[in-house]
Amino acid sequence: MKLVPFEMERWQSTWEHSVEFNLSESGVEPLPLRELLRDDASVEHFLNHPLAYSQGNGTPELRSSIAGMYRGATPEQVLVTNGSSEACLLALWHLVEPGDEVVLMLPNYMESWGLVQMFGGKVRPLWLREDLGWQFDPDELATLVGRRTKALAVCNPNNPTGAVMGEDRRRAVLDAARDSKAWLLADEVYAGAEREGARTESLWGDYERTLILNGLSKAYALPGLRIGWVVGPPDTIETLWAYHDYTSLTPTYLSDRLAQIALSAGRREEILARTRSILQRNYGMLREWIGGHGSMFTHIPPIAGAICFLRYSLRINSSDLAWRLLKEKSTLIVPGDQFGMDGYIRIGMGHAGTYLSEALGRVDETLRELAAEKGAP
Repeated sequence: MKLVPFEMERWQSTWEHSVEFNLSESGVEPLPLRELLRDDASVEHFLNHPLAYSQGNGTPELRSSIAGMYRGATPEQVLVTNGSSEACLLALWHLVEPGDEVVLMLPNYMESWGLVQMFGGKVRPLWLREDLGWQFDPDELATLVGRRTKALAVCNPNNPTGAVMGEDRRRAVLDAARDSKAWLLADEVYAGAEREGARTESLWGDYERTLILNGLSKAYALPGLRIGWVVGPPDTIETLWAYHDYTSLTPTYLSDRLAQIALSAGRREEILARTRSILQRNYGMLREWIGGHGSMFTHIPPIAGAICFLRYSLRINSSDLAWRLLKEKSTLIVPGDQFGMDGYIRIGMGHAGTYLSEALGRVDETLRELAAEKGAP
């Protein structure tokens, strides 16, 4: 198997802990452990947990909480993984054989893009279009799905655009999967991180060959727990657990217990309300900053996620711009190149306090320097 480099993940993991300002993150300010546990009695109780192996597929308590989030699902239909990235790995490892075609919504996080190719499959891109409000063209979808299609993979809400699939597109995806008998693989890790509007409806429950990928890293502000999950048919979940035996074996004991707290009655909604509050406040700040640059930036306001995907009018490659910000201003953004879309950048807006405004000030410094070099206003 030939490795397909995961450019964005390597870019972020190399630099995110060494820069002064990290605008590459797509989640909100992580919850402190004490805030999750809340009181001294809970802290003391947690400190008495043994550092033992946990149940390989996730404890029954955690799987029950997760199943309760999906219409009609049972704990036997849930596999807990180490992050949603492992969930994606296990699903595609199981599904994709050499020669299989996977219709993949783009742009996205790009893990699926690399994995499909590494397992010998062929990616058939389904591009979201800015002129359609970051929706796909249903007619194009119809031309992509056929008898060789093994899976139709979508990301909803979408990374990096923050768009949520419209109801007509949702029906088109379900119809295309049914007609081709392909698996529907739905990355829903940003569900619950809606800045405005209703909670994004899961694609679960309308088609039997569906696998849902999700986790606690984005909407729940708990990336350090590394808790993800797959929801699917019981026999498929049993098979994925066998693959899991060859990867990370089990979620960590402490993460499983903390995830139970986060998804308990009442706490889940409190955490999601905190996420929405941060996004509403910070997007207002970012929107004002964007507007202050006139025609330099255009964007479609994101519905979900702590991310904003900006088209820019500067005459500079997106990776070159990102590299300059990194080396000269110690500020990390995600270049559009890493989504296959030069001329765009993704800015994270999930930080608390004055962090975002100070980081945007660093970006301003580079923009002024670029303008001066090119003799532009």
